[in-house]
Formats: sequence, C-alpha cells, structure tokens
Amino acid sequence: MIEDIEDFFAKGCGRCERFATPDCSTRQWAPGLAELRRLCRSAGLEETVKWGHPCYRHAGRNIAILGAFRGDFRLSFFDAALMTDPEGLLERQGPNARHPDMLRFTDDGQVAAREAVILSYLREAMGYAERGLKPPKETEVLELPEELLEALDADPELAEAFHGLTPGRQKSYVINLRGAKKPETRTARIARFREKIIAGKGAMER
Repeated sequence: MIEDIEDFFAKGCGRCERFATPDCSTRQWAPGLAELRRLCRSAGLEETVKWGHPCYRHAGRNIAILGAFRGDFRLSFFDAALMTDPEGLLERQGPNARHPDMLRFTDDGQVAAREAVILSYLREAMGYAERGLKPPKETEVLELPEELLEALDADPELAEAFHGLTPGRQKSYVINLRGAKKPETRTARIARFREKIIAGKGAMER
C-alpha cells in the first residue's frame, strides 16, 4: 500500500494489480477525486494516508476518507452515526453497514454540483470532533447460524475460542456463514475456520 499521499492521485492505492496502470480506478476518476481533495483541504482538514487512501483528520480524529472503485468514487465519513444527513445523500457501504456513511459519485461533475453540501457535511463532522462527541456504543446481539451453534456445543475448545473473539471477528464468521445457502456448505466452512478461530483471527484475516 502507498505511504505518500501524492501516489494515490498519481498511481492508486497499491492494494491490487492495477496499481500504477491506466486501468487503476483512481485514474478513471482523477478529476472528481482532485475536487474532493480540494474541498477537504479547503475545509481545514489535515491530510494523511491510512490504509492506502487519503484520510482527512481534525481535532485528533479521523473525519473522512476517499476511495475509488470501477463504478464510482466516494467520500466516506467516520462516526457516521452522528451525521444528520439533512439532504438524504448518505448511502451505506454495504448490506452489513449499520449506518449510511458515504457520499457516492458516479460522475466527476457531481462533486462541483454538490460542493456546498459536501462542505457542510465536513464541517458538521469536524464540529463533533472539536466537541469530543462520539456515537453511543451499540450492542448487537448476533444470531448464530444453527450449524455454528452445533459445532460450538460439540467442541468446547472451539466454543471458548469463538466467545473470546472480538464482536467484529465473531460477526465476520456469521456474515460469511450466512452467505452459504446449503447447511453442508456452512458446516464445511466452520471446519475450515476452526484453526483461525482458535488463533483468535477473523474470517478475512490471514
């Protein structure tokens, strides 16, 4: 992944084989990403790199991060649960996202058209950071698939390890298992995941 902010806009994030090629998504959306960068900087945000992407900070907190994909480019907000979204423009990153947290663009010109709104959203988020406000912690009760419950009941070592995982790691397994339509597929996945769970890792961790 990149460490120099300028590399993102010139070459990409460095997370895939399309890095530094004309096919990189950052090249496709170069004008729009440059406009988003300009707005973030004009709002007084500190520019840095996190996870290979331009991240904008204020008052010691992450405020927003840029991303580019084949079909769109995005400005995503941290602590999205605080955002009021008066224009109803925020979208969820995916079906498992708890809150709408991103402004999504499918045309470079949309950034200029929404400039006033983008700046107002950035300033709202900056205000929360200045006041030290954070979203209230949400307790999510995970509904474990039947096959996972059976595996935990039959394997005390697995059960102890699974319940010792962080909520996010537990959720990663539940999401993965829910993606399997057949019970036998879920059972096979649990068997493959056993070593990872024992090691304290999430489903997507190596």
